[in-house]
Amino acid sequence: MTEAANQGAPHAVVTGTSSGIGRAIAERLIATGWTVTGLDRSLATIVDTRFRGIEADLTETDGIASMLEGITQVTALVHAAGFMRVGRLGELNPDQGAGMWWLHVAAASELANTLAPRLPDGGRIVLIGSRTANGAAGRSQYAATKAALVGMARSWAIELAPRRITVNVIAPAATDTPFLHDPSRAGTEPVLPPMGRFVEASEVAALAAFLLSPEAGAITGQQIVICAGASL
Repeated sequence: MTEAANQGAPHAVVTGTSSGIGRAIAERLIATGWTVTGLDRSLATIVDTRFRGIEADLTETDGIASMLEGITQVTALVHAAGFMRVGRLGELNPDQGAGMWWLHVAAASELANTLAPRLPDGGRIVLIGSRTANGAAGRSQYAATKAALVGMARSWAIELAPRRITVNVIAPAATDTPFLHDPSRAGTEPVLPPMGRFVEASEVAALAAFLLSPEAGAITGQQIVICAGASL
Protein backbone atom coordinates (compact mmCIF):
# COMPACT_ATOMS: atom_id res chain seq x y z
CA MET A 1 0.00 0.00 0.00
CA THR A 2 1.58 3.27 -1.08
CA GLU A 3 1.35 6.59 0.75
CA ALA A 4 -0.25 8.09 -2.37
CA ALA A 5 -2.99 5.49 -2.32
CA ASN A 6 -3.56 5.91 1.39
CA GLN A 7 -3.58 9.71 1.60
CA GLY A 8 -7.03 11.06 2.33
CA ALA A 9 -8.79 7.73 1.81
CA PRO A 10 -10.89 6.03 4.49
CA HIS A 11 -9.11 3.01 5.95
CA ALA A 12 -10.72 -0.28 6.98
CA VAL A 13 -9.21 -3.17 8.90
CA VAL A 14 -10.89 -6.31 7.55
CA THR A 15 -10.33 -9.86 8.76
CA GLY A 16 -10.67 -12.96 6.62
CA THR A 17 -9.74 -11.28 3.34
CA SER A 18 -8.05 -14.34 1.81
CA SER A 19 -11.37 -15.76 0.58
CA GLY A 20 -15.15 -15.70 0.80
CA ILE A 21 -17.08 -12.85 2.39
CA GLY A 22 -14.01 -11.12 3.82
CA ARG A 23 -12.34 -10.98 0.43
CA ALA A 24 -15.52 -9.74 -1.24
CA ILE A 25 -15.83 -6.95 1.33
CA ALA A 26 -12.19 -5.91 0.92
CA GLU A 27 -12.48 -5.84 -2.87
CA ARG A 28 -15.72 -3.86 -2.72
CA LEU A 29 -14.18 -1.26 -0.42
CA ILE A 30 -11.03 -0.96 -2.51
CA ALA A 31 -13.15 -0.44 -5.64
CA THR A 32 -14.93 2.46 -3.94
CA GLY A 33 -11.81 4.27 -2.80
CA TRP A 34 -11.00 2.75 0.58
CA THR A 35 -7.64 1.46 1.66
CA VAL A 36 -7.75 -1.90 3.40
CA THR A 37 -5.53 -3.73 5.85
CA GLY A 38 -6.36 -7.42 5.73
CA LEU A 39 -5.71 -9.75 8.65
CA ASP A 40 -5.50 -13.40 7.61
CA ARG A 41 -4.08 -16.67 8.77
CA SER A 42 -3.01 -17.43 5.19
CA LEU A 43 -1.14 -15.39 2.62
CA ALA A 44 -2.95 -12.39 1.17
CA THR A 45 -4.60 -13.06 -2.19
CA ILE A 46 -5.50 -9.46 -3.07
CA VAL A 47 -2.93 -7.54 -5.10
CA ASP A 48 -3.67 -3.81 -5.10
CA THR A 49 -1.87 -0.65 -4.08
CA ARG A 50 -4.72 0.10 -1.67
CA PHE A 51 -4.36 -3.23 0.13
CA ARG A 52 -1.88 -4.46 2.72
CA GLY A 53 -2.07 -7.99 4.07
CA ILE A 54 -0.87 -9.08 7.50
CA GLU A 55 -0.53 -12.77 8.33
CA ALA A 56 -2.04 -13.37 11.74
CA ASP A 57 -3.64 -16.17 13.74
CA LEU A 58 -6.47 -14.25 15.37
CA THR A 59 -7.18 -17.08 17.81
CA GLU A 60 -3.95 -16.00 19.53
CA THR A 61 -5.67 -12.96 20.96
CA ASP A 62 -2.76 -11.98 23.23
CA GLY A 63 -0.88 -10.82 20.16
CA ILE A 64 -3.61 -8.75 18.51
CA ALA A 65 -2.92 -5.47 20.28
CA SER A 66 0.81 -5.52 19.47
CA MET A 67 0.08 -6.54 15.87
CA LEU A 68 -2.10 -3.45 15.46
CA GLU A 69 0.35 -0.99 17.03
CA GLY A 70 1.35 0.42 13.65
CA ILE A 71 -2.23 1.13 12.63
CA THR A 72 -2.91 4.59 14.01
CA GLN A 73 -5.46 5.87 11.50
CA VAL A 74 -8.48 3.66 10.93
CA THR A 75 -12.03 4.49 9.89
CA ALA A 76 -13.71 1.10 10.20
CA LEU A 77 -13.31 -2.44 11.51
CA VAL A 78 -14.95 -5.38 9.73
CA HIS A 79 -14.56 -8.80 11.38
CA ALA A 80 -15.38 -11.41 8.75
CA ALA A 81 -12.98 -14.23 9.62
CA GLY A 82 -14.71 -17.40 10.68
CA PHE A 83 -15.21 -21.14 10.34
CA MET A 84 -17.81 -23.75 11.23
CA ARG A 85 -17.55 -27.11 12.93
CA VAL A 86 -20.69 -29.13 13.45
CA GLY A 87 -21.89 -31.75 15.91
CA ARG A 88 -25.00 -32.89 17.73
CA LEU A 89 -25.38 -33.35 21.46
CA GLY A 90 -23.39 -36.37 22.60
CA GLU A 91 -20.83 -35.71 19.85
CA LEU A 92 -19.73 -32.13 20.58
CA ASN A 93 -16.00 -31.48 20.44
CA PRO A 94 -14.96 -28.94 23.10
CA ASP A 95 -11.75 -28.01 21.27
CA GLN A 96 -13.68 -27.16 18.11
CA GLY A 97 -16.18 -25.14 20.13
CA ALA A 98 -13.37 -23.25 21.84
CA GLY A 99 -11.68 -22.58 18.49
CA MET A 100 -14.83 -21.00 17.08
CA TRP A 101 -15.28 -18.93 20.24
CA TRP A 102 -11.72 -17.62 20.13
CA LEU A 103 -11.94 -16.60 16.46
CA HIS A 104 -15.50 -15.32 16.31
CA VAL A 105 -15.91 -13.74 19.73
CA ALA A 106 -12.62 -13.27 21.57
CA ALA A 107 -10.83 -11.95 18.48
CA ALA A 108 -13.71 -9.56 17.74
CA SER A 109 -13.55 -8.31 21.31
CA GLU A 110 -9.79 -7.74 21.22
CA LEU A 111 -9.87 -6.10 17.78
CA ALA A 112 -12.62 -3.69 18.82
CA ASN A 113 -11.03 -3.04 22.20
CA THR A 114 -7.78 -2.07 20.48
CA LEU A 115 -9.15 -0.12 17.52
CA ALA A 116 -12.28 1.60 18.87
CA PRO A 117 -10.28 4.30 20.71
CA ARG A 118 -8.53 5.10 17.41
CA LEU A 119 -11.73 5.37 15.36
CA PRO A 120 -12.80 8.90 14.48
CA ASP A 121 -16.21 10.19 15.49
CA GLY A 122 -18.57 8.63 12.95
CA GLY A 123 -16.42 5.51 12.56
CA ARG A 124 -17.83 2.06 11.89
CA ILE A 125 -17.68 -1.48 13.26
CA VAL A 126 -19.31 -4.35 11.34
CA LEU A 127 -19.27 -7.96 12.55
CA ILE A 128 -20.19 -10.84 10.26
CA GLY A 129 -22.58 -13.05 12.16
CA SER A 130 -24.95 -15.70 10.87
CA ARG A 131 -28.64 -16.42 10.59
CA THR A 132 -27.71 -19.59 12.48
CA ALA A 133 -27.40 -17.43 15.61
CA ASN A 134 -31.12 -18.13 16.11
CA GLY A 135 -30.30 -21.83 16.53
CA ALA A 136 -29.85 -24.80 14.22
CA ALA A 137 -29.64 -28.54 14.87
CA GLY A 138 -26.08 -29.78 14.80
CA ARG A 139 -24.63 -26.28 14.94
CA SER A 140 -25.09 -25.28 18.58
CA GLN A 141 -21.48 -24.32 19.25
CA TYR A 142 -21.27 -22.24 16.06
CA ALA A 143 -24.66 -20.65 16.77
CA ALA A 144 -23.58 -19.70 20.28
CA THR A 145 -20.54 -17.81 19.00
CA LYS A 146 -22.57 -15.92 16.40
CA ALA A 147 -25.29 -15.08 18.93
CA ALA A 148 -22.62 -13.67 21.22
CA LEU A 149 -21.63 -11.19 18.52
CA VAL A 150 -25.11 -9.65 18.65
CA GLY A 151 -24.89 -9.05 22.39
CA MET A 152 -21.45 -7.49 22.06
CA ALA A 153 -22.47 -5.32 19.10
CA ARG A 154 -25.51 -3.92 20.86
CA SER A 155 -23.49 -3.21 24.00
CA TRP A 156 -20.77 -1.45 22.02
CA ALA A 157 -23.36 0.48 20.02
CA ILE A 158 -24.71 1.97 23.24
CA GLU A 159 -21.21 2.83 24.49
CA LEU A 160 -20.10 4.41 21.21
CA ALA A 161 -23.32 6.23 20.27
CA PRO A 162 -22.13 9.56 21.75
CA ARG A 163 -19.25 9.45 19.26
CA ARG A 164 -21.64 8.53 16.42
CA ILE A 165 -19.71 5.30 15.86
CA THR A 166 -22.08 2.63 14.62
CA VAL A 167 -21.81 -1.08 15.40
CA ASN A 168 -23.84 -3.63 13.47
CA VAL A 169 -23.98 -7.34 12.69
CA ILE A 170 -24.64 -8.74 9.23
CA ALA A 171 -26.21 -12.20 9.54
CA PRO A 172 -26.10 -14.07 6.24
CA ALA A 173 -27.76 -17.38 5.58
CA ALA A 174 -25.82 -19.97 3.58
CA THR A 175 -23.51 -18.00 1.29
CA ASP A 176 -21.90 -19.33 -1.88
CA THR A 177 -18.26 -19.32 -0.77
CA PRO A 178 -15.65 -22.08 -0.26
CA PHE A 179 -16.92 -22.19 3.34
CA LEU A 180 -20.25 -23.55 2.03
CA HIS A 181 -18.52 -26.61 0.60
CA ASP A 182 -16.25 -27.31 3.58
CA PRO A 183 -16.14 -31.11 4.17
CA SER A 184 -16.40 -30.44 7.91
CA ARG A 185 -20.06 -29.54 7.33
CA ALA A 186 -20.87 -33.15 6.44
CA GLY A 187 -24.24 -34.13 7.87
CA THR A 188 -25.52 -30.56 8.09
CA GLU A 189 -25.70 -29.58 4.43
CA PRO A 190 -27.29 -26.17 3.79
CA VAL A 191 -30.88 -26.06 2.62
CA LEU A 192 -31.56 -24.12 -0.56
CA PRO A 193 -33.55 -20.96 0.37
CA PRO A 194 -37.01 -20.20 -1.11
CA MET A 195 -35.42 -17.97 -3.75
CA GLY A 196 -33.80 -21.08 -5.18
CA ARG A 197 -30.22 -19.89 -4.70
CA PHE A 198 -27.71 -19.16 -1.98
CA VAL A 199 -26.64 -15.67 -0.90
CA GLU A 200 -23.72 -14.28 -2.92
CA ALA A 201 -20.63 -12.96 -1.15
CA SER A 202 -20.90 -9.82 -3.26
CA GLU A 203 -24.34 -9.15 -1.78
CA VAL A 204 -22.97 -9.34 1.76
CA ALA A 205 -20.13 -7.06 0.68
CA ALA A 206 -22.57 -4.52 -0.75
CA LEU A 207 -24.47 -4.43 2.55
CA ALA A 208 -21.23 -4.04 4.50
CA ALA A 209 -20.18 -1.16 2.22
CA PHE A 210 -23.52 0.54 2.83
CA LEU A 211 -23.19 0.17 6.61
CA LEU A 212 -19.77 1.81 6.35
CA SER A 213 -21.16 4.70 4.30
CA PRO A 214 -22.36 8.10 5.59
CA GLU A 215 -25.92 7.19 4.57
CA ALA A 216 -25.99 4.48 7.25
CA GLY A 217 -25.01 6.81 10.06
CA ALA A 218 -28.26 6.32 11.99
CA ILE A 219 -28.22 2.50 11.85
CA THR A 220 -26.57 1.01 14.92
CA GLY A 221 -26.95 -1.94 17.27
CA GLN A 222 -28.76 -4.00 14.64
CA GLN A 223 -28.52 -7.54 13.32
CA ILE A 224 -29.37 -7.37 9.62
CA VAL A 225 -30.31 -10.71 8.07
CA ILE A 226 -29.59 -11.43 4.40
CA CYS A 227 -31.00 -14.86 3.61
CA ALA A 228 -32.70 -15.22 0.19
CA GLY A 229 -35.92 -15.94 2.07
CA ALA A 230 -34.53 -18.65 4.34
CA SER A 231 -35.90 -16.95 7.47
CA LEU A 232 -39.47 -16.61 6.13
